[in-house]
Amino acid sequence: MNARWTRRPEGSTWGDWGDDDQLGRLNLLTAETVLRATKEIQTGERFCLSLPLDYPGGNVLNPRRFPPKLEPTMDAATGTPRYNYPLKMDNPAHIDVGCDDRVTMTLQYSSQWDTFAHMGQMFDADGDGVPEIRYYNGFQGGKDVIGPVDYADDGKQIPRDEPMGARKLGVETFAEHGIVGRGNLLNLFDVCGRERKVVSYDVFMKAMEAQKVEPEKGDLMFIYTGFADVILECGKNPTREAMHNACAALDGRDDKLLDWITDSGIAALIADNYAVEQAPARPAPGKSYANSPLHQHCLFKLGVPLGEMWHLTELAHWLKANGRTRFFATCQPIRLPGAVGSPANGVAIV
Repeated sequence: MNARWTRRPEGSTWGDWGDDDQLGRLNLLTAETVLRATKEIQTGERFCLSLPLDYPGGNVLNPRRFPPKLEPTMDAATGTPRYNYPLKMDNPAHIDVGCDDRVTMTLQYSSQWDTFAHMGQMFDADGDGVPEIRYYNGFQGGKDVIGPVDYADDGKQIPRDEPMGARKLGVETFAEHGIVGRGNLLNLFDVCGRERKVVSYDVFMKAMEAQKVEPEKGDLMFIYTGFADVILECGKNPTREAMHNACAALDGRDDKLLDWITDSGIAALIADNYAVEQAPARPAPGKSYANSPLHQHCLFKLGVPLGEMWHLTELAHWLKANGRTRFFATCQPIRLPGAVGSPANGVAIV
């Protein structure tokens, strides 16, 4: 019996890689799958897969997320900024000039990874009839993932005096394992153009078949919609209309599409749009349901990391021009212990 749960969500992978697993389907990125991926390197040409970290600009896309603030470090004694700083100020014999900086940033502002601690669910994992905050593989809110407050049943905030962060499921687990493998790219821009369309299983599979995209177990799945192009064209001054009415997004309410993610065996799902799925999703029947059903399916149940707002344009154009859909991909997050998301530093090699 698992120490944290006696029941798991239907169709989940909880416990499949052990009681304490924090990698989910990233376990499928083995030495063998990495070696398989290297066979896709044929020209050595490289493509950066991340947007500049100061895009999209402003906070129209998400009111909680703001651009990074870059500034110099300061001399603790004098308050002097250490930027274009002549070291002769400290010692007349020195000819060096130095720059030293720091950044304050929202980790999921630009091209990003969602970890399994990014989104959980109220779920009765111990079978006592009372749903509680749980994350992938049954890790617990308030114990394994700790915030500055807890929430009572009536919504009242209860302050905590211990350091916040994901003690389990933090992004450092992804970084330490290494997200490296074979990428497969589906070009939904060629199907949907710039119009906002919610893509069903049927449309998705028709595009997969037409483009001969055939991901295998342990592959990384990429989806190009053109949304990152819209972000860049806004020049860090996006409008609400541009951000919320452009390009394709997957229909997270489509059970057949979620079943495809399960059956495909993909290790991660990455797109250039805001949330991979349409967000918020259309309402579902019943008294309670997930606001972001594809996130729940991937992050909470399957252990499939999600990449959002990646820059896939140049890669997509090259693959189309060369009649290919596969490539070698290295997709590292930062190794920041306790973080629930991370800027993405992806590179494709063809």
